[in-house]
Amino acid sequence: FVGVGARRVRSLFQAAKKKAPCIIFIDEIDAVGSTRKQWEGHTKKTLHQLLVEMDGFEQNEGIILMAATNLPDILDPALTRPGRFDRHIVVPNPDVRGRQEILELYLQDKPMSDDIDVKAIARGTPGFNGADLANLVNIAAIKAAVEGADKLTAAQLEYAKDRILMGTERKTMFLTEESKKLTAYHESGHAIVAFNTEGAHPIHKATIMPRGSALGMVTQLPSSDETSTSKKQLLARLDVCMGGRVAEELIFGQDHITTGASSDLHTATELAQYMVSNCGMSDTIGPVHIKERPSSEMQSRIDAEVVKLLREAYDRVKALLKK
Repeated sequence: FVGVGARRVRSLFQAAKKKAPCIIFIDEIDAVGSTRKQWEGHTKKTLHQLLVEMDGFEQNEGIILMAATNLPDILDPALTRPGRFDRHIVVPNPDVRGRQEILELYLQDKPMSDDIDVKAIARGTPGFNGADLANLVNIAAIKAAVEGADKLTAAQLEYAKDRILMGTERKTMFLTEESKKLTAYHESGHAIVAFNTEGAHPIHKATIMPRGSALGMVTQLPSSDETSTSKKQLLARLDVCMGGRVAEELIFGQDHITTGASSDLHTATELAQYMVSNCGMSDTIGPVHIKERPSSEMQSRIDAEVVKLLREAYDRVKALLKK
């Protein structure tokens, strides 16, 4: 569409008129329909032409225009006003029943062993969308083919779930005994905090087998589908994030902490900022939602609250791991 977007939009609607009745479906509409503050030149022209064509729908009888996006918040308001895309259908991730039905669909043409419990797999995959579940079955089928198995097994599906959640195992990566020891203590810190903190999600699996870019990992899964998250749960996440760094410090000393906790600290900092700026979970800042760029004074107050939340989490975890 670069440089010719407006012309192609006109051609699209002209073709639709000739084929009416028909449906025009635009996938990933945020690629051309984001707020015009973010775009320049030809992209603005493409969006403007789309708006013009939508306004001409009285002449385009028999044409239904549909679009999809994962980023509805960044769409230009002109697209979603009455008379244009004014009917919004939210498609959330499937609940446990939905996941079970999706799994049954993808497994229906696969030979399965008797140890597979589709309901149990559905309960153990909260947060998975349809594509994730299709990928899970596909990875398990490939694993079965590599192993020469004539049926899918529960172990192969569990392997596939772990690969999606945790990444691919790097069994050939060489690690010194000292590195393995440090990783084990680091991941144990996460696991102990998760196990002993009210509001933390149950532990799914803990490993020091390198996966993806991580030397080890503790994964947690909620015990059921969640529609909202409490402050207690968010504080528990902060504590779990701090578990690895604090464990390193207690076992090896302040001078021997590693960069292994950088990702944890990044996650914790973003979470604390979300709690303060988006969820109104700061007694000092108050029940506000700060979306636009705040003033320098307000930003300083936010930063102070974020540091306070992180420091309090660090202190709680240190006290817990010292017991």
